[in-house]
Amino acid sequence: MTNDTKSASQILVLISGSGSNLQSIINACNSGEIRGKVVAVISNVPQVKGLERAAKAKIPNMVVNHQRYSSRSEFDDELCKIINRFNPDLVVLAGFMRILSKDFVKKFEHKMINIHPSLLPAYPGLNTHQRAIDAGDREAGATVHYVTSELDGGPCILRAKVSVHLEDTAADLAKRVLEREHIIFPKVVEWFCDRRITLNNGVVFIDGVSVPKAGLLFEDSSEH
Repeated sequence: MTNDTKSASQILVLISGSGSNLQSIINACNSGEIRGKVVAVISNVPQVKGLERAAKAKIPNMVVNHQRYSSRSEFDDELCKIINRFNPDLVVLAGFMRILSKDFVKKFEHKMINIHPSLLPAYPGLNTHQRAIDAGDREAGATVHYVTSELDGGPCILRAKVSVHLEDTAADLAKRVLEREHIIFPKVVEWFCDRRITLNNGVVFIDGVSVPKAGLLFEDSSEH
C-alpha cells in the first residue's frame, strides 16, 4: 500500500552512514504506517550505504560533503539551501554526525527531530554504549527528541529501554538498541505526520497532553 502523496507530509532525511533508520522510515511510509513521503535524502559523507538505500527506493539523494567547506556556517548555509528546495514538513536526523549551528537549528525549529542511542539526558555525544557499560548501568536505550542548539539536549518525545547484560560489549548493546531505534523512530515520524505532536515552550504535547520531561516510554514485552 502506498500513501496519497497529495495529503502526505513531506519528510527530508539527513544521514552520514548506513541509513538503517532511514530504511525503517522508508518501509513505514511504503506500508502506510506513516502518512508521509520521504522526498529527499542528504548525506554529508559520500558513498555511504544510506544513499544506496535512497536510490533503490527512487528517492532523490545528494551529498553535501562537509569537508569541502571552510567553515561550519558555509556548510550549514549550503545544506539549508538544499533543504529549502524541498520545503519539507519534517527534517529527520537519522545518524547524521554533524553538529549544526544555532542559526541552522532555528530555521527548522519545531520540525526537526533526531534519534540518540542513549536514555537522555544520560550520555549525550559519542560512545554512548561503552559509557553505559563502564558506568555499570543496568539499562540503556534510545531517545527520539526535538533538535535544539544544545547537543542532544532537545525536548524528549519517545524512548525505549534495553537491559545491559554483564557480558555485553559495546557492539552487543548497540545491536539491541538499534532494534528499538527501528521501532520508535518511525513511530514518532508517524505521530508527527498525523499532526499529533506539538512543541510549546519547550514542552512536548501528544494529542494535547504534555509528556514527561524524559519523554514517553515505549513498552515492549519482548525486550530481554
